[in-house]
Amino acid sequence: MRNGVTIGQAAAFVGVTVKTVRHYHKLGLVAEPERDGSGYRRYGSAELLRLVQVRTLAGAGVPLAEVGPMLDADTARFDTAIAEVARELDQRIAELTARRDTLARLADGDRALLPDRACALLARMPGLGLGADYVAAQREALVLTRALVPEGFDGFLDLLERRLDDPEFVELTKRGREAEGWAPDDPRIEELATALADRYLADPALLGDPADQRLWARAAAQYRLIDGHREEQAPVSARLTALTEARLRAGGVRLPPR
Repeated sequence: MRNGVTIGQAAAFVGVTVKTVRHYHKLGLVAEPERDGSGYRRYGSAELLRLVQVRTLAGAGVPLAEVGPMLDADTARFDTAIAEVARELDQRIAELTARRDTLARLADGDRALLPDRACALLARMPGLGLGADYVAAQREALVLTRALVPEGFDGFLDLLERRLDDPEFVELTKRGREAEGWAPDDPRIEELATALADRYLADPALLGDPADQRLWARAAAQYRLIDGHREEQAPVSARLTALTEARLRAGGVRLPPR
């Protein structure tokens, strides 16, 4: 009769479950001991040592598929394998740290998706009398621009800053937000479109630098997505934009096609 302990006792001694021990057997990581005269498998010191080794490597993050070859390797190969597992763990730690940092930025609102300069411009808008809907629309446009046309993002920030510095343009913008409550055929929409176009023509810098305009002309598809991302929700805004752009084109301004 062989000395040793039952599978339940072996699992308890090593700190795993019976199911885990059987899984190790199935994978060939630990040899299954023979049954004694009573029909029970008895785990001796050799099996317990192997169980401890497997559990320790698995707990350190070594994939079970690699545990067997590592334990059966010579010292040099074992050390090399340990170093590779350590490198992979370092990479996973870096990835998890980056995810944690992203979650922390998400808790800080816009900073998860936008740089500080963009966040500062968004924070400035309510003080100019621009409502929450307008700020939200600009936030979405900034996020889309950064993702779809990253080379145009800084220019977009320059343009937005320039427009916020223009009191007349800010007032026209506020009127444009009020227009969303008008009927789509309200004649005031055409009057507002004319006023907006006249302001752009009086100060072309409000349309952006020529180099930025050429960039957006090359990115016409992205421009349409960014410029019209809320038009389905605000048909009056869509009409106002279309009328304003038509007047600008008539005034000789080259805009990306809609």
